[in-house]
Amino acid sequence: MDKRPKGLVERLQDGENVIVAEGYLFVFQRRCYLKAGAFVPEVVIEHPELVKQQYREFVRAGSDVVLAFTYYAHREKMRLIGREDVLVEANKTALRLAREVADETGTLMAGNVSNTTLYETNGTNDAVLSSFKEQIEWAMEFNADFIVGETFSDHGEAMMALEAIKTYGKVPAVITMASHKFDVNGDVGTMDGYTLQDCCKLLEDAGAAVVGLNCTRGPSTMLPIMEKIRKTCKGPIAALPVAYRTTKEEPTFQSLTDPSDGSRIFPDDLECRTSCCKDFFEFGKKCKEIGIQYVGICCGNACKFTRSLAESLGRKPDASRYSTDMSQHYTFGSDSSFRKCYTVDLKSAI
Repeated sequence: MDKRPKGLVERLQDGENVIVAEGYLFVFQRRCYLKAGAFVPEVVIEHPELVKQQYREFVRAGSDVVLAFTYYAHREKMRLIGREDVLVEANKTALRLAREVADETGTLMAGNVSNTTLYETNGTNDAVLSSFKEQIEWAMEFNADFIVGETFSDHGEAMMALEAIKTYGKVPAVITMASHKFDVNGDVGTMDGYTLQDCCKLLEDAGAAVVGLNCTRGPSTMLPIMEKIRKTCKGPIAALPVAYRTTKEEPTFQSLTDPSDGSRIFPDDLECRTSCCKDFFEFGKKCKEIGIQYVGICCGNACKFTRSLAESLGRKPDASRYSTDMSQHYTFGSDSSFRKCYTVDLKSAI
């Protein structure tokens, strides 16, 4: 008897939301297991037990998908840090652990390819295709339920990733673009001159199961673009913002500055502009209003943010057992069973 969980496309066709926790690079960078700059996931090789635990924690917080941590584990990134010799091991370890956690939790498992940093608009891009091909084929060795291709700045590279998934994976493809500050006829666009809404429509027409945006922008500066994508695309769309409070003046997390001195805070000092749980609760509600079914959080994600997102969509994941309840707080609580022995009102003193 087949015990595989309901597939991605089937869930979306039935009108369900799919929550996908991302952001592994910044999780491990914050924990000092990954170097900012190259952002190569060496932690998969050096501390696989931590990666497996993070997979479990994101599922516990409400993720429907275990996304294999193969982002930036492609040949060019591994070459950059002199670790190309462990390329295969890094990918297969991340995929194996993701498959194990997905099987034990009854969730979906997704393979992952990303921008290669090699794409040339007018080039042959053989190295790009080769990079996609090998990562996709490794993902299929571990029976990935679908494959995510993400953080593309060029429509052309995103289309190459989609075609590679269709050819070498033959599973549903989720393709998401990075939304930088490229202007195309007054709209946010790609590096190679497409508006993001037109880019997503072309990807949808070419067979992507889900199209949309991930990374670069926080909820407040991503959602206006998503509204345009919703009006342009007919099928399921995806929004996975970073967990930082981007603004109209500083729309991407790479452009954020420290409010105290105006210095750039990417990547080490982003905490002074971090989003909060309330932001992602409101983000989830807004996604539902717009009609965004595939939702998640990218760089800066934390389990409590994913939990808030899940709760905004009416979910009660296992981690909701520990959602905040101030009724028994010694100062702000209202629980009648709590014995208070203070003779002054502490609320006014805090």
